[in-house]
Amino acid sequence: MIEKPLVGVDYPARIAQLRSWFPSDDACGDYLDWLRWPDGIICPRCGCVKAWKVSGRRRCAGCRRWVSVTAGTIFHGTRVPLTVWFEAAWLMCAPKNGVSAQTLAKVLPIGSYQTAWTMLGKYRSAVESGGKDKLSGVVEVDEWFHGGVAKGGDSMTGKHLVMAALEHAPNGRGYGRLRLGVVQNRSAFALRRFIHDNIEPRTRVITDGLSTYKATMAGYVHEPRNESAPGADPAHELLPGVHRVFSLAERWLLGTHQGGVQAGHLQEYLDEFTFRWNRRHATNRGLLFMRLLEHAVNADPMPYSALVRTGIGGDEELPRPTVRSKPGTLEINPAGRPWRLDHAVAA
Repeated sequence: MIEKPLVGVDYPARIAQLRSWFPSDDACGDYLDWLRWPDGIICPRCGCVKAWKVSGRRRCAGCRRWVSVTAGTIFHGTRVPLTVWFEAAWLMCAPKNGVSAQTLAKVLPIGSYQTAWTMLGKYRSAVESGGKDKLSGVVEVDEWFHGGVAKGGDSMTGKHLVMAALEHAPNGRGYGRLRLGVVQNRSAFALRRFIHDNIEPRTRVITDGLSTYKATMAGYVHEPRNESAPGADPAHELLPGVHRVFSLAERWLLGTHQGGVQAGHLQEYLDEFTFRWNRRHATNRGLLFMRLLEHAVNADPMPYSALVRTGIGGDEELPRPTVRSKPGTLEINPAGRPWRLDHAVAA
């Protein structure tokens, strides 16, 4: 991963610069090459570190095979031009609310909703594959029910339980990193697994008064805050950070994605939300674009069959287009100011 990248040098600052830097698939491929092998090529087939570059491609000095920069990545075997992939990455990262597959299919020359959904799904799989250092210091932990209508008490009928762990900033002002995870239930086993996977031991963990937490906090400094106690503040004041996260995540799922996220894919969408949250203080949104592509070229291939979650939580595989048209490209020639053409001639 590139340390301390510079805006305008290592990544584009604005969308105009994005299109200026990457007018062709060859330019996009060279950028991926630089991100994937900043210290020199490593052949994905034989591990050789020497290769010749010919016409934008590399030939391994060990196995003598041609090495494509997209081989072994989420772009493996793609029919979508890299210029379109780059534009999709920018639209996913630059706005704070991301982009839906429905919108992506309308604004880019992709051809079908299924292709747009698959592209975003592959990017989400790359985000999830990135390494995650555990949270430390002071961490708020709480649960949230997403979707459906609960029927009586703690029933999860039609709902999905999500846990959040939010780190307080080291200086005590504001919040740091976030982790979100879908869990099966509120059992001590499920809660403890999430906490151990995401929080360093000996961390001060602030929770609500749920009794189950007492059985999960061995090795941690536990600080329960019971909103049911007489005179206690409401939950959103006792745990203000995670409740803010829950509110923003719910609005994003219901707004950008119109509440259409299925149970089998909820974790992937939460990973996308977490990716943007943890980089919300970036001085330039282009940095998120660069980090996403860094994850993409270091993630394993993710075919469509591995993305769908048929049979999980009622999900159904997206219908395949009856005619597979070749996706368009953003590698185009200037249009020549069509608004200045004679209308009769243009018609």
